[in-house]
Amino acid sequence: METKKKPQMILVFQQNGSGEAKIAGIRRYGGNLFRIRTHDIDSPLPDIIDDATPYLPARLEADLILDFLKHPDLSTDLARLAHAEGVPVVASGKKIPHALTPPT
Repeated sequence: METKKKPQMILVFQQNGSGEAKIAGIRRYGGNLFRIRTHDIDSPLPDIIDDATPYLPARLEADLILDFLKHPDLSTDLARLAHAEGVPVVASGKKIPHALTPPT
């Protein structure tokens, strides 16, 4: 008896479309294995963000987070929030505590 697997929920954080190519690849090659939602931050940002609360959701409803944010303060706070909620983060090419950071 075969059981149907529930698709993995991926939440992608991006600025100005920075993750669109990767999202397209996941959709193309991942088939029905993944559901993808995006959290887009397209507004101009200050150089320093002391409080990322206005830019990030209060809760992360995902099985995996992909971080394509360009602003380091947002990436750091996102990784901290995800760690607190037990959601793994992949942030390629970054050096962020609590995130998987493979080289690009």
